Amino acid sequence: MNLHEYQGKELLAKFGVAIPLGIVASNLDEAVAAYEKVTAESGASAAIVKAQIHAGGRGKGGGVKFSKDLDALKENAGNILGMMLKTPQTPGGMEGAGKLVSKILIQEDAYRPTFESCKEYYVSILMDRERKQNVIIYSTQGGMDIEAVAEETPHLVHKEYIDPTLGLQSFQLRKVAFNLGLSGKAFKGMTKFISSLYKAFVQSDASLFEINPCLHTGEDDIYAVDCKVSLDENALFRHPDLAELRDTSEEDPTEVEAKSYGLNYVNLDGNVGCMVNGAGLAMATMDIIKLSGGEPANFLDVGGTADAERVEKAFRIILKDPKVKAILINIFGGIVRCDRVAQGVVDAYKNLGDVKVPIIVRLQGTNADIAKKIIDESGLEVKSAILLQEAADRVSEVLQA
Repeated sequence: MNLHEYQGKELLAKFGVAIPLGIVASNLDEAVAAYEKVTAESGASAAIVKAQIHAGGRGKGGGVKFSKDLDALKENAGNILGMMLKTPQTPGGMEGAGKLVSKILIQEDAYRPTFESCKEYYVSILMDRERKQNVIIYSTQGGMDIEAVAEETPHLVHKEYIDPTLGLQSFQLRKVAFNLGLSGKAFKGMTKFISSLYKAFVQSDASLFEINPCLHTGEDDIYAVDCKVSLDENALFRHPDLAELRDTSEEDPTEVEAKSYGLNYVNLDGNVGCMVNGAGLAMATMDIIKLSGGEPANFLDVGGTADAERVEKAFRIILKDPKVKAILINIFGGIVRCDRVAQGVVDAYKNLGDVKVPIIVRLQGTNADIAKKIIDESGLEVKSAILLQEAADRVSEVLQA
């Protein structure tokens, strides 16, 4: 689960990570009030207006603006609020539709008193699944072009792996600060910054913390000027306060609807919809689709207790995707009964009316013979299959028709 920048910073601040003063606003009046409070407390007339969407690269799309005074703040806030912000990370990239900006963050100018004396670093924490360790990734080359730095000058990107049985050690904190070329007050500030950041990462069950830029000011202070926070959804039951931060307006509406039905659904870019029970079988089914010449349009696991009603809801979810040219339903009846799934397919087909997408159904396991009979005698344009290869061949046939 992703958090907005302002939410992520509030989380970091609870663990002692230094952040610039900032206030979120949803309209121009709130933005003006936020600016007045931020400038009064920071002692500077300038502030930054930052669009709040779940995507990086906001500055490249015009979603981050420096405001030297109140007039500039009003102009920038007015332009950003309500805009469809396009960034390299929004759906479709810079050529896509973008994301609607409904909130902005009014943030103090942390680069004062002189911009030239500030230095931007990159710091992130995530899990290295191959090593089964958390890793701190950091670089002296922070800022908007960190992707280019990683690709063109990988030697400037450092990694510090943390043994989960030992935790983050003091010598590792000093190593990070040393590799960033820090000394004195800034050296101590960075060790404290990394220590607090790692504590927040572990205790919030996060999957990613990305601080870019991590700012070294002219006064040797260390700030998280920007942040990206992703939390492990499987651990949210331990953090009901964090679960409440979810912004479903930033998520795929079809995935949100599927979640409300208890379905595990992920939207993809292919042309063959699939409905399966069990994650392993779902992955195998997606492989079948690719081998048959298609591309999976989704990952959809209806679960082991799928009944006719749930199957119909899953059916409706798949058919909402205009890219779907065929549907493969591949169910192994262990706990779930195949005849119930078959009845759900038939009911959904009839309730939805004129379904023009070819449907291939493979049901194996409990009551599979009854399920095949239900499908074959339904009088509907539904093709049944028994073997996995047979299902793949039928997918290939309908795609080539």
